[in-house]
Amino acid sequence: MFRNALLAAALCVAPFAASAELLHFSATMNGATEVPAKTSPGIGDVLATLDTKTKMLTYTATWDKLTGPATAAHFHGPAAAGANAGVAVAFGAPAISPSHAAIALTDAQIKELEAGMWYVNVHTAANPSGEIRGQVKLAN
Repeated sequence: MFRNALLAAALCVAPFAASAELLHFSATMNGATEVPAKTSPGIGDVLATLDTKTKMLTYTATWDKLTGPATAAHFHGPAAAGANAGVAVAFGAPAISPSHAAIALTDAQIKELEAGMWYVNVHTAANPSGEIRGQVKLAN
């Protein structure tokens, strides 16, 4: 009887232990949040979901009204708002809007992302260091 109760309890808990948590992130990009700030009519958004079990980050990034075609787009980190950092994950080439992808993250990258230490920026010929930027924040 004890064995049956233990088996029943294990079956009830097993689906929860194996399930992943989905974390949602977002960023709003503009020239004012670039470092240094840019005067740009450009705007953009990023929506992303992290599957904590598979460590896959799925994102969609959109932008519009840039001073010219995007030459590159990246996730950067680790850096707080107002600070710069190297590229953590590059978007695919060519940099087009909308941009969609699923990328595998390391444990260190996941910790940085969850801590709000990643940002997204989009580069143009007129602004090679970045024209619009947005800090990635947990949306849950």
